Amino acid sequence: MTDRYLSVDQVAELLGTTARFPRRLIEERRIRYVKVGRHVRIPESAVEEFIQSSTVEPIRLRRTVLRRAA
Repeated sequence: MTDRYLSVDQVAELLGTTARFPRRLIEERRIRYVKVGRHVRIPESAVEEFIQSSTVEPIRLRRTVLRRAA
C-alpha cells in the first residue's frame, strides 16, 4: 500500500486544470478512484496511467528525396 491517494483538487493541480476535469473523468469512469465515505480519492498511479494512455507520440516524417526528372 505504497500508493498515495490524492483529492480531486490535488489531481486538478497536478494536471494543470480546474477541479471540474477530474470530476468528469470520475463520472465517465475514465480513471480509477476510491470512495472513502463521501470523499473521493484518486491513486497517484491512476493519474500516471491516465497520462500515459493519453500521451500522443509525435510521428516522424520521412525526408523525401528530390529527384530530377529526366
